[in-house]
Amino acid sequence: MEVKIGVQNVAREITFDTDATAEEVAKAVSQAIDKGGLFTLTDSKGRQLLVPGAVIGYVSLGESERRGVGFGTL
Repeated sequence: MEVKIGVQNVAREITFDTDATAEEVAKAVSQAIDKGGLFTLTDSKGRQLLVPGAVIGYVSLGESERRGVGFGTL
């Protein structure tokens, strides 16, 4: 799943792919914002992402779009 995180006072968003479900990501974001802690998530390559909950501007969740190669792919 593709996740985009907007951070307050930062022009670029953080974009990464994760194997976590939308529900798991939403729960982690909610807990980080409510408790003022860190939003922690591991991406699909095994790297860990840490963002302070107090600076999260928005989080966009969506499926990664797999693009076909060649002619006639669906």
